Amino acid sequence: MASLRDIKTRINSTKKTSQITKAMEMVSAANFNRAEQNAKSFVPYMEKIQDVVANVALGSTGVSHPMLVSRPVKKTGYLVITADRGLAGAFNSNVLRTVYNTIQQRHRSQDEYAIIAIGRMGRDFFKKRDIPIMLEITGLADQPSFADIKEIASKTVSMFADGTFDELYMTYNHFVSAIQQEVTEKKLLPLTDIASNKKLTSYEFEPSEEEILEVLLPQYAESLIYGALLDSKASEHAARMTAMKNATDNAKELIRSLTLSYNRARQAAITQEITEIVAGAAALE
Repeated sequence: MASLRDIKTRINSTKKTSQITKAMEMVSAANFNRAEQNAKSFVPYMEKIQDVVANVALGSTGVSHPMLVSRPVKKTGYLVITADRGLAGAFNSNVLRTVYNTIQQRHRSQDEYAIIAIGRMGRDFFKKRDIPIMLEITGLADQPSFADIKEIASKTVSMFADGTFDELYMTYNHFVSAIQQEVTEKKLLPLTDIASNKKLTSYEFEPSEEEILEVLLPQYAESLIYGALLDSKASEHAARMTAMKNATDNAKELIRSLTLSYNRARQAAITQEITEIVAGAAALE
């Protein structure tokens, strides 16, 4: 049975832990509010550029672009978005497990695929398993700007254009609510589903459609990556906020249980001392 000193030490250490988790919960809550606003603010831009690109790509005859055409798949790229830190519940593990299982099901050789990792947790996961990583980026801010990922987004699109890989899937946590995030896989390239359920609008083009597509399509693909990153960041902060709240609640429950044990042990010790004193006094009579 633990001594009074041991129980008291556990109570004090658990209190310190609860203070840390409470502080992390508050920080995550503040970051979550900003991240959620950033993700929602980006949606109108995403919808508009998709509308314009779809109309340019499908509203004109004889206009084509390599990013819109499927080709025989020799190598597949997987862009995986995770966090740089843990302590966010199953946020990282859900994405990594999904990607890893998908790779095991779709491919038989490492020559058939490669990873583009955004986030330290994903990078470390794939490195430990000797899975090839083409590109990586870590240390992103809690509220990332497009400039933070422009280079990796541009390189990713360029690698599809130059044939390094023939298709690209993007896997990340989609933000549903503060307590729910869904692992989502999107086929980023080629942009074969760019006009799904889109109502075409008539546009006048200057310069030609081909020149507009040459500029817009890479920008659109890059914006998809940035939009997914903002979505993932909102999910990350929400998941960490929930995880830290649960940790704080569990710490408080443990403190209550330990305090009860401490009081019982202390009461038992006092009772034992009283019994010994009474027994000693009786022996002197």
